[in-house]
Amino acid sequence: MPGVLAALDGGVDAWRAVQVAGCLPHAVDRLVPRLAEHLRRADLTGRRDEMSARAALRAMSALGDPSALPMIVETLLAAVRHEAWGITTSALQALTVLGSPGAVAQPVLAAIRPLTAAGTDHFVREAAVPALWSAGGDPREVTPLLYDLLESPIYYHRTTAAELLAEVGERAALPRLRELATSGGEWIEIAGAEAVWRLGGPPEAPLVLERLLRAWAKNGATANDVTDCLDRMGPAAAPALPQLRAELARPRRGGHMDTIENDESLQRTCRKLVERLATV
Repeated sequence: MPGVLAALDGGVDAWRAVQVAGCLPHAVDRLVPRLAEHLRRADLTGRRDEMSARAALRAMSALGDPSALPMIVETLLAAVRHEAWGITTSALQALTVLGSPGAVAQPVLAAIRPLTAAGTDHFVREAAVPALWSAGGDPREVTPLLYDLLESPIYYHRTTAAELLAEVGERAALPRLRELATSGGEWIEIAGAEAVWRLGGPPEAPLVLERLLRAWAKNGATANDVTDCLDRMGPAAAPALPQLRAELARPRRGGHMDTIENDESLQRTCRKLVERLATV
């Protein structure tokens, strides 16, 4: 911690410090003002400071302190002016985490709305729609945008749309989400299946389980996402017990990026599920 603070205060290796600041939530009161100052000093007109600015925004998001919101908004508006789309994307993602209806002024929402349109930068558009929902909270405004994203040829647009349609509670999307859960590749099918579960509940369990377990068997990297969804399904996930036990018995598991951290998280979730579901 002293090294991170010294780097942020002195500017020497600050670009390294911002990349770990989000892992130090016990020092949020000392880190957020320094991260804000780091963003104020960043040059958003070129690419030199882009990596560092985006890391600072991710750190603010991870720290979860609402006091960071004014600086996130300021950075977002400046990035849009300078057409710094990478920084714009990171600021929108941070706004999604920390924003809430009433906490963001109407001029900011007005700046976000054009970013949700087709034809804008792909990453910006994907980040803008959730930010508009988080900060605006109007399902009538965001739902048509989500239906548009659901038909996008870009797969991560469709996964984002599925997740948010479930969050918004758009039950009218269930037929399309069932289609999504049965075609389009493992990641899209998982997003569709989870959205179907969240909107449809237990009557959808057979379809949801079949698609989740199929995706997991086909691609081990999906294990964390699948087991997280199984965890949310409660007793309805009982048919997954054999696959959960088989995963724990493997000497080496899959999971995101094949990292130790994700493997340990996967093991914890699997053990919790086995213990819970074995008594169902």
